Amino acid sequence: MTLLDRPEAPPAHPARLILILSLAPTVGLGIGRFAYSLLLPDMRDSLQWSYSAAGFMNTINAAGYLAGALVTSQLVRRYGLAAVVRAGTLACVASLALCALSGNFVALSAARLIAGVGAALAFVAGAALASTIAQSQPGRSAFLLSLFYAGPGIGIVSSGLITPFLLQTAGPGSWWIGWLVMAALSAAMTLPLLLVRLDGHASIGGGSATHFTVRPVWIYLLGYFMFGAGYIAYMTFMIAYVRDAGGGAAAQSAFWCLIGCSAFVTPWVWRRVMALDRGGMSTTIILGVNAVGAALPLLGLSPLLLTISALVFGVSFFAVVASTTAFVRFNYAQASWPGAIAAMTVSFGIGQTLGPLLVGAITDAIGSLSSALAVSAATLALGALLSAFQRPLRRA
Repeated sequence: MTLLDRPEAPPAHPARLILILSLAPTVGLGIGRFAYSLLLPDMRDSLQWSYSAAGFMNTINAAGYLAGALVTSQLVRRYGLAAVVRAGTLACVASLALCALSGNFVALSAARLIAGVGAALAFVAGAALASTIAQSQPGRSAFLLSLFYAGPGIGIVSSGLITPFLLQTAGPGSWWIGWLVMAALSAAMTLPLLLVRLDGHASIGGGSATHFTVRPVWIYLLGYFMFGAGYIAYMTFMIAYVRDAGGGAAAQSAFWCLIGCSAFVTPWVWRRVMALDRGGMSTTIILGVNAVGAALPLLGLSPLLLTISALVFGVSFFAVVASTTAFVRFNYAQASWPGAIAAMTVSFGIGQTLGPLLVGAITDAIGSLSSALAVSAATLALGALLSAFQRPLRRA
């Protein structure tokens, strides 16, 4: 008998259960994907990587996420939501430990690929399970779901509080210790997921889903692609940018934690904007603000500008995905949601797969991280512009 099929305790309260489920994206995304940015400067120096090689590590991670997202529904139908959430989260923990074992580029790439697949399984299945649990209390469903989507922010904050100071204390070449500590932290966060009873019998993507057509929303999909390519470049290289500008461990930690903390206020900041328009205008506004946040460091590297950049980028970054979900819910019948969300996920996934590699190549060619930041901001701005041309598909 394994932890995945052990006898389980009675069901927990919905809010407590969703908070425990939020540990899946905490580990898979907040730590598994984004903590790499904190360790990247030391890894690049120690392993003598180009910016293209550094970007490839997030490209392969995003490719794994895309692959995982495409197979999650089949795995859920076979094994259930709970088992997929647990297996995906455990894969992320294992991948973090693997990153600490070797500086070999191929081995690290394989570990980052596993992390991407695991994160997708944990996040997609976890979101479906959280939605099912939230429906048990319709009057509080929005609040309950917001608890789950706070998970990545928790992971960003926790890694930001630890990693910069660990690297400063341990000295150059200590990136592998950072991975080991992140693996230990993630293992501790995974324990509640293994010990608490989860409802593993719900499924996603089943039923009589109607056919989804790309043509009416092709420009919106293109805008979302641009968001995927633009945001990941900022999140990959921004800590390196802060460090190269003279920011020490405290500056790096504060910057990263500000981005993570922004996740907790996102629902209140953008609630009215997301109800403003059933076409692409809400996404345009949020994505435009995201582009401004990415561009602010180009004006200077004062603590004030970096603080505003982190807050503006963070509070809008977490809202773009929510605005896309709102667009799908406003414009499609419920039977079409799985196909529409899958199309959005694929478009976004391709963007965040290509973004880090292309921006890294541009940075190598020009020789300045400022170019990476400029490309990131321009890509986000283009995504905002494209989304503005999307019209509602049906009346309110």
